Amino acid sequence: MAQDVVRTADPIKRGFKLSDFPRTVQVSPNVYTYEDFHAGAEKFTTTNMFVVTSEGVLLCDAQGDAEATRKEVEAIAKITPQPIKWVVIASDHGDHTGGNSSLPGGITFFIHPNSKAILDRQAANAKRPPSWRLPADAVLVPDKKDLNLGGERVQILFLGRAHTGGDLSVYLPRQKILFLSETFLNCVFPAMRSAYPSEWLKALDKAEKIDANIYIPGHGFTEQAAVSKEELHEYHRALKAVIEEATRLYKAGVPVDEAVKQANWGEYASWTLASSQGPIAVRKVYEELSGKL
Repeated sequence: MAQDVVRTADPIKRGFKLSDFPRTVQVSPNVYTYEDFHAGAEKFTTTNMFVVTSEGVLLCDAQGDAEATRKEVEAIAKITPQPIKWVVIASDHGDHTGGNSSLPGGITFFIHPNSKAILDRQAANAKRPPSWRLPADAVLVPDKKDLNLGGERVQILFLGRAHTGGDLSVYLPRQKILFLSETFLNCVFPAMRSAYPSEWLKALDKAEKIDANIYIPGHGFTEQAAVSKEELHEYHRALKAVIEEATRLYKAGVPVDEAVKQANWGEYASWTLASSQGPIAVRKVYEELSGKL
């Protein structure tokens, strides 16, 4: 096993103080992650990646509200005078897009068509005019987009529907770094409110076949290379175990409300968000198995 670290998304159990966050973590000479706390009672991080190039900064996801994202922009400015020029919306969920109004102007956004449809619909249905709308010139990435940004080769990848219908990943081939956003939740129980369970497993299959040394999650801590590989594999195992347990109950004819009570998550019952996300996972797997997803 890789270096001795506490395998958890809980900052206190990991040995941090709450005052240690938000924090910026250097992954390589020009690649960083930014970790700030997700809203809610259980403390765990929403994790973004940014890449500094000679022509500007590529940011992968923002934070969940305007103030948190303003702090993220300020943290990036402490690292480099280069402006944020490109943003990948790797997850369309509010905890990764809710602060986009704090991003500077003149940015080129990259987004999957499924996620664009969701954000456009949210803006159209807002009870009051939203403070931020996806620009009309946002670049759609239905499958793969190869870029050269200031000498850094970047691949934006759609590995399949997973945590959302439009999850994007960002791969840096030269450095073998793969940012998976919410396709990978490090030591966080699989959250499935808008997921596609069996397709998520296939997306993780693809992720583990990519030639990467460092895997960066959308939630949970940034890890050293060897640990990140182990944790991605463990998350894959966790997702598979959760789906198998819900499938077992479904095939046994257990009604969904009763299945929520009976589900046994084993070693993953102690993971962050297990108590709140376990019932949602059961219902989502039942939806998929019954053809209602």
